[in-house]
Amino acid sequence: MSSAGDLQSIVANGLCLGCGLCASLAGGDSIEMGITSFGQIRPQPRQALPPAVMEGIRAVCPGVRLTGPEEPRDGETVMHPIWGPIGELHRGWAADEGVRFHAAAGGMLTALGVHLIRSGKVDAVLHVKASRVDPVQTDAWVSTTVAEVIDGAQSRYGPAAPLVHVHRLLAEGKRFAVIGKPCDCSAIRNLAAVDPRVQDQIPYLLTLFCGGVPTTHMAHKFAASRGLTPRQIALFRWRGEGWPGMTHIESTDGRVFEIDYDTAWFDPTVPWTYDMQFRCKICPDAIGEAADVSCPDGWVMEDGKPIHREAPGVNVVLPRTAAGRKLVAEAAAAGDIHLAPFTLGELDLMHADHYQRKLENPGRLLGLAFSGVPRPRVRRYRLLATLLRAGLALTWREFLGTFRRIRRGANREPLT
Repeated sequence: MSSAGDLQSIVANGLCLGCGLCASLAGGDSIEMGITSFGQIRPQPRQALPPAVMEGIRAVCPGVRLTGPEEPRDGETVMHPIWGPIGELHRGWAADEGVRFHAAAGGMLTALGVHLIRSGKVDAVLHVKASRVDPVQTDAWVSTTVAEVIDGAQSRYGPAAPLVHVHRLLAEGKRFAVIGKPCDCSAIRNLAAVDPRVQDQIPYLLTLFCGGVPTTHMAHKFAASRGLTPRQIALFRWRGEGWPGMTHIESTDGRVFEIDYDTAWFDPTVPWTYDMQFRCKICPDAIGEAADVSCPDGWVMEDGKPIHREAPGVNVVLPRTAAGRKLVAEAAAAGDIHLAPFTLGELDLMHADHYQRKLENPGRLLGLAFSGVPRPRVRRYRLLATLLRAGLALTWREFLGTFRRIRRGANREPLT
C-alpha cells in the first residue's frame, strides 16, 4: 500500500510526527493541534478539508514523504554513507557561559539562534519552549529578541508542533530560522519544493540528533515515581542547568526532585519507558541530514564509550550545507561560539547508537513495505548502500521485527 490519503489515515497508521505544518497550511479554523489519549500532539480537523488543501498537506507532510539531500556539488561537502552531508566537523559550545550552563548541552543551537538575531540575518527564530500552561507540554514559539531565544533553550523530550506558525510568518514576509527536530527540517524542505517563499524567508534550518519523541505519559510517570499527580507538577525540566543536567521536577507545594541522566534514560528498573512514537522507529533521518547545521551532544568519552558525568557542556557541530558552514564561521568570528577540533572517528564512537539506527533502517522500511500498511515515500537516503553495509542478518532481523510489530497493530494510534 502507498502513502496514507488523509489526516486520519496518517495519524491512525502511526505516520504523524506532530510537527504542525498541516495546521499551519490549513489554518487554525480547519486544523487544531492537540494532545490525544495516546499522549502525542496530533492534528484535529475542525471541519472537512477541501481536496486541494489535503493535497497540499500531503505534499509537505514528513509522514507522507521524506526526500534526503542531493549529492554535494560545492567541492567542500562530502556525502558520508551513514552520516550524510558533512561540510566540517567541530566540537563547540556557546561563548556565553550562562547560556552554556543553562542549555541542554553546549548551548550551540541557542548561540547560533542568538547570533542570527543579533546580526540581523533573520527577523525571528522559530523554536519550542516549555508550556506556560502545562509544565510537561511544549509550545511553539517565535522569538524576535536574544532574551527570547535564550529563554527557549533546553531539551524538550516530548510532543511539540513547532511549525504551526510557519505559514503566518511567510505571509507576513518575515525572514526566520527554524530550530527543530530533524523531521521538522525535512518538512520545511518538502515545503520549499512547493512554496518559493521558503528559499528566501527560511534561510537556516538548525537541528540536533534525535532519539525519538516519547509521549506525555512518560513525563507523568517520572512525576508519579516521586508521588506527584499531573496537577501537582509546577515545573518539569528534562535537561539543562549543567550537562547533561538533571531531570528536574518541582511540585506545586514547593518540593523538588531530581533524576540523573543515566537513571532517567538507561536504568531498566525505573517505572517508565521511552515510549517513542512508531514513526520515529522507522525514521531514516534522526541525524538532521536535511538541516544546514546539526548539533548533537559532544559527549565525554572513556574507553571508547560516552559517559554522562556532569561537565561543561559541549556539542558536536556538523555544518551540512554551504549556508551552514558560513553561519558557523561567522558566529565563531563574532565571538558567539567557540570551536575545537573533532574527527569522524570520534563521531562514529560517540554516536554509535545513531550509526546503528542507520544500519537498521532499510530493514525496518522493508518490513513496513511488505506489511501492506500506508508508509512514507523515502528517497535519497542511500538505502541500498546502507542495506549492503548492514548485511543480511541485521536487515532480516529488523525486517521481521517490524513486520511482526505492524501485524500486531503496534503502529496504530487512536485519533483522539
